[in-house]
Amino acid sequence: MTPPPGPRALGIEEARTRLPDLTVIDVRTPGEYAAGHLPGALNVPLDQLGRALPTLRRAPGELLVVCASGARSENACRLLAEQGVLALTLTGGTQGWAARGHELHRPASGSRRTWAMERQVRFTAGAIVLVGLGLGLLHPAWQLLAAAIAGGLVFSAVTNTCGMAAVLSKLPHNRPRPADLDATLAALAQRG
Repeated sequence: MTPPPGPRALGIEEARTRLPDLTVIDVRTPGEYAAGHLPGALNVPLDQLGRALPTLRRAPGELLVVCASGARSENACRLLAEQGVLALTLTGGTQGWAARGHELHRPASGSRRTWAMERQVRFTAGAIVLVGLGLGLLHPAWQLLAAAIAGGLVFSAVTNTCGMAAVLSKLPHNRPRPADLDATLAALAQRG
């Protein structure tokens, strides 16, 4: 049995050309979104996608779902497809967009810059592994902490999900302002 095909991807240059005709949904945390997002993108964090579903069904044009690198947006596209909403994912995400020299919009309020979620996960996983190995010198059982993180990283790669990212996205620095989903949904409804 072959796995179902992944979501349709849109290349960066094609997305830039088609941007005025697309409804862009950024599924990153509010902190990541505030650090820079595609022009016209609306922030609907991945963990609130279900609540936005009725409005997303009525969104004008095709939906383009974006995140930092493309992994979370692929997951969002799959979740949407399960609910009958077709969406495209941006190849390379906002990182690829910026690497091509395209502008990212940032709010006027000078909010401090938040690390990308992938970077936060790498830092946290590495720090926990080092602590586990260091404490393992005192008692070998602490090395299980490092082994658990390694196992979690392998599971994350195999399933293309990340439990650590889900936990980190709840931290205050990733939500410098609460995601105002009601305002986002109202803005999306006005476009339709």
